[in-house]
Amino acid sequence: MPVVSIKRAYAQPQESDGFRVLVDRLWPRGTSKAKAHIDAWVKDVAPSKELRTWFAHIPERFPEFAERYVGELDANPEGIERLRQAWAGSARVTLVFAAKDEAHNNAVVLRDYLVRQGFAREQ
Repeated sequence: MPVVSIKRAYAQPQESDGFRVLVDRLWPRGTSKAKAHIDAWVKDVAPSKELRTWFAHIPERFPEFAERYVGELDANPEGIERLRQAWAGSARVTLVFAAKDEAHNNAVVLRDYLVRQGFAREQ
């Protein structure tokens, strides 16, 4: 079971990141694929366009966003399995996201979801 962490796409990649997975539906603006050092891009575990648009990164909406997003993840076991297959054999996984707010974003919810489901553990 890998250790999972999160990191902004604009932060400098580190060797300690391990396997880096982009978990956003859209590629981070202004970042080249070479510079981002992304090992896999699993778009289908990202929040739906409708949910992302509704949330609009408004911190007060985060609790409801998290609840709705968990519902989407529960309804998407194939996406979770693709994510797990992407990192198979990795001891450390970093979920990469583009949002400016490091506390209120989909990667935070996804990390917590993966830990609760027993698919990964926190550091």
